[in-house]
Amino acid sequence: MTILFLFILLFALMLIGVPIAASLGLAGSITIMLFSPDSVRSLAIKLFETSEHYTLLAIPFFLLSGAFMTTGGVAQRLIDFANACVGHIRGGLAISAVMACMLFAALSGSSPATVAAVGSIAIAGMVRSGYPQAFGAGIVCNAGTLGILIPPSIVMVVYAAATEQSVGKLFMAGVVPGLMLGVALMVAIYIVARKMNLPSLPRASLGELLRTARKAVWGLLLMVIILGGIYSGMFTPTEAAAVAAVYAGFVALFVYKDMSVRECPKVLLESGKLTIMLMFIIANAMLFAHVLTTEQIPQTITALVIEMGLQPWQFLLVVNIVLLVAGAFMEPSAIILILAPILFPIAVQLGIDPIHLGIIMVVNMEIGLITPPVGLNLFVTSAVTGMPLTAVIKAAWPWLMLLLGFLVVITYVPAISLALPNWLGMS
Repeated sequence: MTILFLFILLFALMLIGVPIAASLGLAGSITIMLFSPDSVRSLAIKLFETSEHYTLLAIPFFLLSGAFMTTGGVAQRLIDFANACVGHIRGGLAISAVMACMLFAALSGSSPATVAAVGSIAIAGMVRSGYPQAFGAGIVCNAGTLGILIPPSIVMVVYAAATEQSVGKLFMAGVVPGLMLGVALMVAIYIVARKMNLPSLPRASLGELLRTARKAVWGLLLMVIILGGIYSGMFTPTEAAAVAAVYAGFVALFVYKDMSVRECPKVLLESGKLTIMLMFIIANAMLFAHVLTTEQIPQTITALVIEMGLQPWQFLLVVNIVLLVAGAFMEPSAIILILAPILFPIAVQLGIDPIHLGIIMVVNMEIGLITPPVGLNLFVTSAVTGMPLTAVIKAAWPWLMLLLGFLVVITYVPAISLALPNWLGMS
């Protein structure tokens, strides 16, 4: 009865246009007031506890790092480097856009930031070179989703906080799937480009390749600092995020000099706004998850699933369907915080690795970012290109099919996600 009321109230509030964060908070609060012996004061305590969650402290730092990298000319330097590497291949500009998305994803941890930074430069460059605008928009919209799969990833930080798993292990588990998806997109682009006879750039000389690499190296070093620092044990993922923010600010101000000290307050304000917005959603989602836990809802659902005798592959199929539907309507962090406490205990009972489950959830969230009506990447791409939203959806659709196929592979071949963390001995 309680679970029905909780979810019916949540969806009713969302349907009448109440913002997702407020819907989560209100649904949780009203359910506790009507059905739970818990005091309403526990809600205030739970909201306060969210701000004290050490793992979640990584989020504002990664957002600030991404803001410095986006405001500075890092994206342009990464695109120049990618063009020098692969621009001479048929469809090379599109392939280099995917490569730039992969590199920028490893700096920002945010999918919309990747689309905005890379898309604003790469799509215009493709159009000038004779590519159809819809082709470029569809590719960047999809490749931008790598921002939450290739580490560092804000969504992975949220999953780690919700399930008390290792952020470092999740980051390492995302490396191979992220590279695989990037390469799959590049191969698909090459095949389509040959059929469409799309143009390519002249082959870059060794000198030009080294020059663009030298300009991009300060941005690329951030990946080494974050992942190398975490794996070597030099600092925790949260400390790595703080180091990344300081490093990104230093590079933008004093190395590339793309921004002045006067612009710092504006960058801090913008990243602060994003942090407040995201943390408000997370706080309310954690409140909602608290209600689920106190009402023993995950345990009840786990018992029901075990009684049904579902095999692991059947359970994962149901998980993907539920997450794909949820991803079309809700923000990734909120979905993780609501569903992870429910799915996690069932997965453990069925012998599914929690890190593998985390990667499956992240790939589903990727697809949600390009699924209407709420797919955030669609709106960002529309804003960057000036294309109508319907045209962006149509452009992204063929590449979305590739992501769905990739989801099936990631779901049923756990070795792809677990090979690297196991090889590195991350227990």
